[in-house]
Amino acid sequence: MVRKNIEKEKEIKKEAARLKRIFKELDANKKSASEGLIQEAAFMRATLTQLKEDINSNGTIDEMEQGGYSIMRESPAVKTYNTMIQRYTTVMKELLSLFPKEVPELKDDGFDAFVRER
Repeated sequence: MVRKNIEKEKEIKKEAARLKRIFKELDANKKSASEGLIQEAAFMRATLTQLKEDINSNGTIDEMEQGGYSIMRESPAVKTYNTMIQRYTTVMKELLSLFPKEVPELKDDGFDAFVRER
């Protein structure tokens, strides 16, 4: 278990570094605001990877003992994955919204100059 936690911490640091490189060009205020979101996104991505591995190994259906019988249910890993992937997507959208909106460059087609000359 300790080894798994060490691996997860490495993945979190690696992902946080990757995201920081992507968002390094933000202005100081936005960069400061992005720090917490980057850490959360890195944690979620590492956790999602672990959950995916669990789902791939153990499947999407889990057998749960209920006294003298057992029932089939959705794996707790699947439930957690589905919830976390939604939150991860929200955090990433929030991070991406910190980038300045690109204003499309208008090309001069000569029409305005033509009209002014008339």
